[in-house]
Amino acid sequence: MAEASDMVKRRSMPGGHARGRVLELLSTAGVRVSEDGVDDGHGELVVHDTRLYRRLITQGSLGLGEAYMDGWWDAASLDDVLAKILDARLDRRVAGLAARLDGLRARWFNLQTRRRSREVGRRHYDLGNDLYRAMLGKRMVYSCGYWRDARDLDAAQEAKLDLVCRKLGLRPGMRVLDIGCGWGEALKFACERYGVTGIGVTISEEQAAFARELCQGLPVEVRLQDYRDVDERFDRIFSIGMFEHVGHANYATFMDVMRRCLPDDGLCLLHTIGRNVSRRFTDPWIARYIFPNSMLPSAVQISEATEGRFIIEDWHGFGTDYDLTLQAWRRNVEAAWNALPARYDERFRRMWRFYLAGSMASFRTRRAQLWQLVLSPRGIPGGYLAPR
Repeated sequence: MAEASDMVKRRSMPGGHARGRVLELLSTAGVRVSEDGVDDGHGELVVHDTRLYRRLITQGSLGLGEAYMDGWWDAASLDDVLAKILDARLDRRVAGLAARLDGLRARWFNLQTRRRSREVGRRHYDLGNDLYRAMLGKRMVYSCGYWRDARDLDAAQEAKLDLVCRKLGLRPGMRVLDIGCGWGEALKFACERYGVTGIGVTISEEQAAFARELCQGLPVEVRLQDYRDVDERFDRIFSIGMFEHVGHANYATFMDVMRRCLPDDGLCLLHTIGRNVSRRFTDPWIARYIFPNSMLPSAVQISEATEGRFIIEDWHGFGTDYDLTLQAWRRNVEAAWNALPARYDERFRRMWRFYLAGSMASFRTRRAQLWQLVLSPRGIPGGYLAPR
């Protein structure tokens, strides 16, 4: 009788059926729920609005992120809760209509054409240099640090930049191309430490302006230019954290651009986040609020794009370092919120927190990877000795 009474109670609540299903799913993931709107010390996910349940069932990960932005739920440790959800594959069990529509759209359309590719520059990288300066630390490097011998973010980013230069064997007088140069830190580092000259291309106006000022006085040119329009020779090429915006329809084109810009004895380095399974679209919440028209490549997709164009000399994975990098970014931005302009309002802050925490969860559960590939057009005579 008690069981039957409980069933009637559940059905009488708003979204009773959805509530039962969501609580069941969260229980399989080991996530405890508090439903009275306060953290009672036992629940990890605190529900403030019971409409959350139906939203999760109908919208999947998009609904989870938007509901957090709207203040419908909280968690004392957001990244831990999201890691449990990802580890239990709940995102695949409740995909939502948005994910299915994004999959169809990506199948039939090139989401990263020249026109579409600039959207991520406007909506993400042009948000404001004040935000990124506060978050990213001493060096404005918006990619994974290398933490093997580092104890803080600045040291990890410097170690990553030096690792890139060592892997490419940079020497004074070499001419280098940085595809997706960001705020110019990698080119500045390579010029100052290794004596090269460089050209950087980006589709972000804010990044280009910052990078030009940062590299003033150095033999560096920063262009507001699509990578597909570069057609000149360089001794070395690197691309750090940009390949995630290229898209599966353009992977071969990206490799063709690097190949035509390199001599036979040249080298290029590709630093990218990767995924374990080939797909043609990204998470719908990420696509709507963080990186429009983005897509994480799989190892298969990268390998297929290099075939007939490059020899893969080295494939280095250190994705767990991204969790540490993201934690450092979160500490920085949380400490800076009150000093940032009012346009970064509470909804934006919750959006940014969800973005950083969700990214931590993806790397922590090994759903996302971080790869550095060294590619050569015809192979290194005698083989390639990979620095670490």
